[in-house]
Amino acid sequence: MAIVLAIDPGNIESAYAFLYDNPSGLELGEFAKVENRAVLDMARAVYETCPGLTVAIEMIASYGMPVGREVFDTCVFIGQLREAMRELPVHYVYRRDVKLNLCNSARAKDANVRKALIDRYAGHDFKNGRGTNKNPDFFYGVSRDCWAAIAAGVTYIDATARAAQDAI
Repeated sequence: MAIVLAIDPGNIESAYAFLYDNPSGLELGEFAKVENRAVLDMARAVYETCPGLTVAIEMIASYGMPVGREVFDTCVFIGQLREAMRELPVHYVYRRDVKLNLCNSARAKDANVRKALIDRYAGHDFKNGRGTNKNPDFFYGVSRDCWAAIAAGVTYIDATARAAQDAI
């Protein structure tokens, strides 16, 4: 079983999700959007308690447009995350790769990525993938940037599976 900590970094808050890639399929573990300090604290704790973990961080890419301070603050935070992970394997996942992997189009929007995840993993609630309190589905409780963290993790897992298949 592979354990992936997927992170969608931000300049103030970041979303994370633990994904468990079992032979029986993907399982979604703990996820949340919290202040960056809490993500750094968690990263340091995870490093010490779960050495078999792989980290997938959504990375910033330049598309030729001007960016503001928030983007540079996010870049600094990504560096802090990398440092906090020490020797754990860290892989950067670009948003373009997420869109291509899940939607087969670099022009996909966040709603398209979310729908692709729902189509792939939801068991019965094919509208929003969450279900209800009495009948929760795969994405029960997922909101906001946690979708992006999960998408980055799924893209990393898919890329790893493709690489393993190509090696055969």
